[in-house]
Amino acid sequence: MIEPKTLQTEADVAGHYDELDAVYREIWGEHVHHGLWRSGRESVAEATDALSDLVADRLGAKPGDHLADIGCGYGATAARFAGRLGVTVTGFTLSEAQARVARARPGDLAFHVRDWLDNGMADATFDHAYAIESTEHMIDKPAIFREAARTLKPGGRFVVCAWLSEDAPSRWRVRRLLEPICREGRLPGLGTRGEYEGWAAAAGFRTIGYEDLSREVRNTWSIVTRRLAGRVLTSARYRRLLTSRATRNRSFALSLPRLILAYRTGAMRYGVFTFETR
Repeated sequence: MIEPKTLQTEADVAGHYDELDAVYREIWGEHVHHGLWRSGRESVAEATDALSDLVADRLGAKPGDHLADIGCGYGATAARFAGRLGVTVTGFTLSEAQARVARARPGDLAFHVRDWLDNGMADATFDHAYAIESTEHMIDKPAIFREAARTLKPGGRFVVCAWLSEDAPSRWRVRRLLEPICREGRLPGLGTRGEYEGWAAAAGFRTIGYEDLSREVRNTWSIVTRRLAGRVLTSARYRRLLTSRATRNRSFALSLPRLILAYRTGAMRYGVFTFETR
């Protein structure tokens, strides 16, 4: 697993999303995850919805099911599932700013500002669970899967969309791309496909599906970079945000070109896992 030179804590993750709340929503929208471009002609809204819909398809949830959204962001995916699938969704986030937006959404939804690794839910609470680009922000990766297995009913599915490291990155790729991405993005670690499947198996899951969607999602970062550059050129507020020493997470802007290059070179992968409790 690729780990940053400085430990990234839960408080660092929460602070990142609280401080950059307006930036995320203004630059990208209500989904805090990649877009999925199958044809390349989709709008950002269509592409981000498409990724959520792919997760829904892999979950196979039925009306009345109770889902866990692990790292729910602004609750856009949870609300989409509740409205389209007829399910109940309970979401977990570390960010107060995200939870405020999520709690204003209509539907059979509940949102907690709570660490998934200490989620307080009873055994066998959920029919299915999903984590869209949130496991990267958690320090104890094996515990993610143990908690999912504990809180899922027998036969429950756990769909994970994850930023992954390639299996054997060169020293240059680690030093110039992957380690800084972890540090600047408040990621305690980037695992590999094999590590994720190993952690899941140790917790009692079996892997029933894996898809590498790196090529289909990588356009996300080119769009974000262009949009952010446009804001910096036209908005004094954005220029202050990126130049002020008071902005603790301004270095994340440096990761944008790194992310583009990491995807282009294959140093970083985007994987979608479908696990099922045994």
